[in-house]
Amino acid sequence: MNNRIEALNINSLVDVKEGRIVPSIYTDPQIYELELERVFGRTWLFLCHESQIPKSGDFFNTYMGEDPIIVTRQKDGSIKALLNQCRHRSMRVSYADCGNTRAFTCPYHGWSYGIDGTVKDIPLENLAYPHGACKEKWGLLEVNRVESYKGLIFGCWDDETPDLIDYMGDIAWYLDGVLDRREGGSEIVGGVQKWVIDCNWKFAAEQFASDQYHTLVSHASAVQVLGGKQGDNSTNQLGQAQTARPIWETAKDNIQFGQNGHGSGFFFTEKPDANFWVDGEVANYFRETYEEARSRLGDVRALRLAGHNNMFPTMSWLNGTATLRVWHPRGPNKTEVWAFCITDKAASDEVKEAFERSATRAFGPAGFAEADDGENWIEIQKVLRGHKARQNKLIVEMGLGNEKCRDDGIPGITNHIFSETAARGMYRYWADLLIHEKWTDVLKASAQYEKELIK
Repeated sequence: MNNRIEALNINSLVDVKEGRIVPSIYTDPQIYELELERVFGRTWLFLCHESQIPKSGDFFNTYMGEDPIIVTRQKDGSIKALLNQCRHRSMRVSYADCGNTRAFTCPYHGWSYGIDGTVKDIPLENLAYPHGACKEKWGLLEVNRVESYKGLIFGCWDDETPDLIDYMGDIAWYLDGVLDRREGGSEIVGGVQKWVIDCNWKFAAEQFASDQYHTLVSHASAVQVLGGKQGDNSTNQLGQAQTARPIWETAKDNIQFGQNGHGSGFFFTEKPDANFWVDGEVANYFRETYEEARSRLGDVRALRLAGHNNMFPTMSWLNGTATLRVWHPRGPNKTEVWAFCITDKAASDEVKEAFERSATRAFGPAGFAEADDGENWIEIQKVLRGHKARQNKLIVEMGLGNEKCRDDGIPGITNHIFSETAARGMYRYWADLLIHEKWTDVLKASAQYEKELIK
C-alpha cells in the first residue's frame, strides 16, 4: 500500500461491521482524485445503448468518470470507444451529443481522425513535420475494453478487471427484468435529459442501490396522490385506479439485494401493474405483455415493476418507470445526471411515447419524485461543508446481521427491503477498490466480506 493510501486511511472511514461511515468520503478532494483513478479508471462503466449508434459512422459522446469519450460504430459493425482528446493539444475533436460522421476534426489546429481513431490528416504536414509525422502512433486513445450486454455498451480501461459478465455477477439477473421482457430486447427512445446536482455521486448511487426507506417520507406527497385513500376506488391524477394502501403495505414479500458493490430492491406483487409511479397507458402495457414477460423471466421478474437498482459504480435504473441513468462525477461536490428512457423494442410507438411521458413526469429533471431526491442530496452536501459534520459518523446499520441467501432462486445476498445491506456492501467494495492496487486483492477482500456476512 503506497503512502497516499495510508495517509487517507480508507478503512477507518468505512466500518461495515458496525454500520458506520465517516462522511468526509463525500467531500475530500484527495479521495475524489483516487476515485477517478481506482473506481472510474478500473470498473465497467455504461457508455450507451446499441440502439443509439445503429449504423456505421454513428457516434455518441459520453464520459468515463470525467474523461470525455466518443462511442463509435465501425464499418464492420463493431464498436470502439475513444478518448475525446486531440493528441496534439488536448482539444475535444467531437462536440455534438451524437450523430453520424466520416471523421472527427479538432477545431484548434485541424487534426482529423477517422471513426476508428486513426490520424487521417494533419494540416501543413510537410511544413510542420519536415522529418515526417508518426501518424500511426498519434491516433486517439482507445478504451482498452468494450463489451455489450443485451444492448447496453460498457467500457473499461483496465485489462485486469474481470470480464463484464463476471463483474456484473448477480445484478445481471435483476437487470434482465428490464432488458429481456420481450422478444427483440430493449432500446433507448427520445433524447438524453441532463442536469447538474450539487452533491457527491455516491449519494445517488447508494439510494438507487439500497434506499427504499426514504420513499415513506421524501415522496409522501406523491404517495398520497398516487396511492389514494383507504376504500377509495376513484382514479388519481395520472388516470390510474387508486389503491387502498402503498405497495410496501400490500406486497406479500420484499427483497434488498447487495453484492460486489451492486444493489437492488423490490416488492413481490400479485398484479402486473403494481407500480403507482406510472400512468394508465404504461400500466395497461404491463398487463397486456405480462404473459410474454412471464414466459421469459418467470413470475418474480415479470411482476417486478417497482424495483430500484444500481450497478456499481454509477448506472441506475427503475423498473416500470423505464428510467435508466448515469451519475457522472463532476468533482467531490457535484454530479451531472444523464437520464435515458429505456423501453421494449417490440412496444408500439404510442406505448414508447407513453413511457417517455411517464419517465419524465416522475423522474425527469423536474419530475415529482426526482425533485424530492435532488433536494435531499443537495441539502446533505450543504451540511457537509461543516468541519464537525464531516467527522460525525453516519449510521448505516439498518438490518445489520439479518442478511441471508435465499433458496427460492432469487440470487445474491439479501435482506428486508427496509435495510442498508446494499449500502454497506457498496461502501465496502468502494473502499476495497481504493485500497488495493491489484484486482486479485479486491476480489479476495470482497469474497472475505461476503463470507463474514453470511455465516
